[in-house]
Amino acid sequence: MELPLKVDSKQDSQLQAKFDAAMRLYNNVLREAKTRMELVRKSEAYQVARKIPKDNKKERSAAFSKARDAYRFTDYDLQAYANRAAKDSKWIAQNIDAQTQQKLATRAFKAVERVLFGRAKDVRFKVQNRFRSVEGKTNKQGIKWKKDRVVWAELEFKAIADFDNEVIKHGLSCPVKYCRIIRRELNGKRRWFVQLVLEGTPFQKPKNKVAEGLIGLDLNISNIAFVGDNAAGLLPFAEGVPTFTKEITQLQRKMQRSSRGLNPDNYEPNFKARKGRKTVTKKGKVKKGKLQWKKSQNYIRVAQRKRELERRKTAYAKSQNRRVVNEILRHGKDIKTEKVSVKGWQKRYGKAISAKSPGFVQSELKRKAENAGGSFQRFSTSSTALSQTHLDGSRTKKSLSERVHYDVTGIAPHHRDLFSAFLSRHVNQEDMLSLQDAVNEYPRAEPLLLEAWQHSINRKQVGASESRKSDSPLERFSNQPITSSQIANTGEKLAGDVA
Repeated sequence: MELPLKVDSKQDSQLQAKFDAAMRLYNNVLREAKTRMELVRKSEAYQVARKIPKDNKKERSAAFSKARDAYRFTDYDLQAYANRAAKDSKWIAQNIDAQTQQKLATRAFKAVERVLFGRAKDVRFKVQNRFRSVEGKTNKQGIKWKKDRVVWAELEFKAIADFDNEVIKHGLSCPVKYCRIIRRELNGKRRWFVQLVLEGTPFQKPKNKVAEGLIGLDLNISNIAFVGDNAAGLLPFAEGVPTFTKEITQLQRKMQRSSRGLNPDNYEPNFKARKGRKTVTKKGKVKKGKLQWKKSQNYIRVAQRKRELERRKTAYAKSQNRRVVNEILRHGKDIKTEKVSVKGWQKRYGKAISAKSPGFVQSELKRKAENAGGSFQRFSTSSTALSQTHLDGSRTKKSLSERVHYDVTGIAPHHRDLFSAFLSRHVNQEDMLSLQDAVNEYPRAEPLLLEAWQHSINRKQVGASESRKSDSPLERFSNQPITSSQIANTGEKLAGDVA
């Protein structure tokens, strides 16, 4: 549970000093952990452990542990190193307690361990604007929560909250495991928050109750189709979220002009180029290598405005996408979906993925479904090919621009994503589609699929301003009836909409 803190100017400077000390200690431990990791990699014991077959897990794991112990590349050893490094620097020891020192060491160890396991390419050393949080190990020492405030050594910060709110009440009734202090920049000003890591289950609003049932999903770049036992929908991601494209572009141009004016030696010279029949002057690119950059006060102010717009855009998108997740879970918590690569989408549709965040929706669905006792099954797209499959088992390849599924069996035309979501309900544990089950359920599911397509068409006609009036995405549409023939005619208009 996150709460804002009331911090005066003196406390703000003291917190800044503590965060600065924590950042320096973290970077110190990170450097030491990286050095020890390289020694482990080059050791003979590590090379021998790599040659042990993966089937022999116990022997392989014991060999790797022995190689890491030889060079003291363990969480415990790095915690001891952090305590010694803090004592050597009296200033760090005065600002950071022992519990927080150990937690910073664990954080650095986990970052380097990801590199050792091949889950990351390299670690990133922190600078002031990228070091945003400090946390303790328990609520008994170091950073502590007491009644309505945070206590850290001699500092006390009162939380700003409506303690009569049912969500706050539920959170404070749970035991506090440990506290995390967050530093954020909002609208160019520094703000402080506390995150209480609690024991128990989060508060659940009655309208967001997770229901029993099976959900078939089809995840796309800008929307998600779901089909449940008694409902279906085609929900857009980040609906009505302002992109601030024009404003951000203008600020980027200002920053570029300021940077080029103050750092002319860091850019290649301008050059002439042909643009149609005209000859235009193009700006030189940034020179390669390590460069020193000068930043004016105007550049810093413009950069702050740009960061604020991007932060607001991200916050709005997360809020709207969480509504989509809650809407799906209202109809079921056992989810089946295709195993798609959002990272692959990022390379092809970078800006769209950044604006819509389909990966965030997928991860939130998995987390909330499993926390509620449900399941999240992902199956292979190559073995199922749901977007190409007809109810008789035949397959027809479709381009991305074809958004309507015309089944060869003569059933009503359906939206491609909704029909794929319907078929995903019938994929078994062996990643095989059970067509007979799909054929048996289709008569009951047909009106749900047509109604969901109707809603998606009406949504586009209503517009973003009206669509945000209701909390439930499925209640934001007009109730005018639409026939199957009208949907088929409308499908041609939707052909260019690559959702």
